[in-house]
This record gives sequence, structure tokens and C-alpha cells, in this order.
Amino acid sequence: MTFVSTWSYPTNIRFGAGRIAELPEACTSLHIARPLLVTDAALAKFPMVRDAADACEQAGLGIRVFSDIKSNPVGKNVEDGIAALHAGEHDGVIAFGGGSAMDVGKVVALMSGQTRPIWDFEDVGDNWARADPSGILPVIAVPTTAGTGSEVGRAGVISNETTHTKTIIFHPQMLAATVISDPMLTVGLPPNLTAWTGMDALAHCLEAYCARGFHPMADGIALEGMRLIRNYLQRAVNDGSDIDARSAMLAAATMGATAFQKGLGGIHALSHPIGALYDMHHGLSNAIFMPYVLEFNRRAIEDAMQRLASYLELPESSYRAVFEWILQLRQEFDVPHTLRDAGIDDGRFDELAAMAVADPTAGGNPVVLTEANCRQLYERSYDGRLHN
Repeated sequence: MTFVSTWSYPTNIRFGAGRIAELPEACTSLHIARPLLVTDAALAKFPMVRDAADACEQAGLGIRVFSDIKSNPVGKNVEDGIAALHAGEHDGVIAFGGGSAMDVGKVVALMSGQTRPIWDFEDVGDNWARADPSGILPVIAVPTTAGTGSEVGRAGVISNETTHTKTIIFHPQMLAATVISDPMLTVGLPPNLTAWTGMDALAHCLEAYCARGFHPMADGIALEGMRLIRNYLQRAVNDGSDIDARSAMLAAATMGATAFQKGLGGIHALSHPIGALYDMHHGLSNAIFMPYVLEFNRRAIEDAMQRLASYLELPESSYRAVFEWILQLRQEFDVPHTLRDAGIDDGRFDELAAMAVADPTAGGNPVVLTEANCRQLYERSYDGRLHN
């Protein structure tokens, strides 16, 4: 067998409790004198954002906060962010928060000096090469949730209001120049969001591990990420002040996003349209779809699941053991078992299926996705039919 692949790995990560204190110095080291701190409206009210901004001001930095962002961000959020960036003559971006804030922050940095519209940089082919690299500002990423891993991603997911689709905007220079990964910033995350974001991290690791292609480093990172999630997610949900658990989950989230450069799959392909059309939390929708997609892929992933079960020290080394573990997690975290239970109607499955098969993540699924089988997966997820 001949192995041919291209690998790249993330950026400088300052990991550990209390390291948010290094934010002003991180700006200075990147020659950022006037950072725009991009966060969401809810988080902007928290002391952690005000404290970070105050520290930068005291260090002589011309910082401003932009927080007009939806939980599933849309193009207008990016456009408003670009306007705020230009109005304040900012020379860098601090993307501070969960996936939505970091995605918007990175796309604002990308678009700061571009003349083309955002959608021209969709992650299709070499669209990224259309961008003027000199017009991309440096980004410092500060995650406050342990789920998306967007802090080490080179893309941002933005919903197009015209087409009602989630679009992945990509450029290699969107990768944050510095990440400040401080578990203290995740302590205030409520139990339900801790669970949902943790299931998002699990979905990233699981789909990367199962994705088509040869990438043993990604596979190894995904495996260890899932081991951390198995050992620490429940602890973080039960006791949000458990810093060891928060640290492990923050690391696992970063590992998931590092691993999924290998690929994702059906969980995300089905989930992205639900987020775009129904504004459901991405981690929650991933958790709902997870067992249905596993069963759909079973014939292609059985051997991999046996290895995973062994590594996780599940009761037996089998696909079934992994499947039952995931069902147990969903039950413990009160994840709705079906789309119906989550309040989603069954009137748009044709539209959703067309969007799912067109999603860039669909290509990584170990079993080829079509509109027909995506519709069938939506139907099963609605009815609760796990097995063929």
C-alpha cells in the first residue's frame, strides 16, 4: 500500500489556568496596537471580557469590543464586524468566546483588506487563493467553551442569509497566530452547554477518526481526545469548578479540531443544515445525529470501533460497546433522542437532504452520502429508528 498525504498542524498555544493574563503581551508580540475584541452579546456582559479589555487598555492598547453576533452567525454579523474594525482603525483581532465568536472574529480578520464578498472564499477548491494575503490581520484566539476547537481552525462557519445555508469560509492565514487556552474561562459555562459543547468535541474526534483517508497523526490525536472526553466530560458537567476536568476538556476540544483536518462526515453534514434552518445549537444537533450516523456507517467502521473501544477501556472491544457508551452519554446529558423530541418538524427533509449532501463535510464520511440516504437519516433521526 502506498501512503501519500499532506499534513499540517496548529499554532502557538499558551495553555493553562491564569494564562489570560498574558493577553496584552501576546498582542504586543504580534505587533497589534489596536485590537478589536470580537465576542458574542451574552459573553460581553461577563467580567472576563471586561477584565481582558481593561488589561489591554492598561497596557496602552487601543482595544474595542464588538459583540453583535448570533449564536449561529450570519453574513451581516461579519459585515458589521468589518465596519467596526475599519471605524476603529484596528490592526488585529482577538476572537474571544465560543465557536460563533471565534468564527466571526477570524472571518473579520480575513475580510479586513479584501474587495471580494465573503462568499467568494467558501471552502471549495482553491477559492482561498482569491484572497489578498496582505489584507488579512493577525488573530489571537481565546476559547471560553470546550467544544468547537475553532481556536486552531483555519475556517469560519457563517450562514448565508440569502441561501439559508451554512458556508465554510477558509484561508490558511485564518489560523490564529496565538491561542490563549485558559480553563478558568470555561468555569462559568452552564451544565447543559458544557455537555453540548463536549459532545461537539466528541463528534469532531469521532468523525475525524472514522473519516476516509490516511492520517495516522490525526487518528492518534482523535483517539486521545476521546479518552479525555470519556474520563472528564461527565466530571466537568457535574462540577463546573473542577479545573482538572475543564482543562482536559479544553485540550480535547483543541485536539478534535486538530484531528478533523483529516475530515468529518455525516454527523456534521446533517447537523449544519439543521443549524442554518432551525438555529439549533451545533453541539446538541451533533449529539442527536451521532448514533444514527454510526449505525449507517457501521459496516465501514467496525474494525476502527473495536480499536477505539479497546483504547477507551470499555467493557468489551466492540462496535456495540462504543455505540452503547454514546447512547449512555446522550441519556445522562438529557439529549433528545429524536429530532421530533427537539422540536424539529418533518416538513423540510428534502431540502435538508440536498443541503447535507452538498455540505463540505459530507465527503469525509466513510460511506458515500446521497440525497436519498441523507433523507433516510433525517427520517430515522425524527422517528428514533436506530437500526436498519
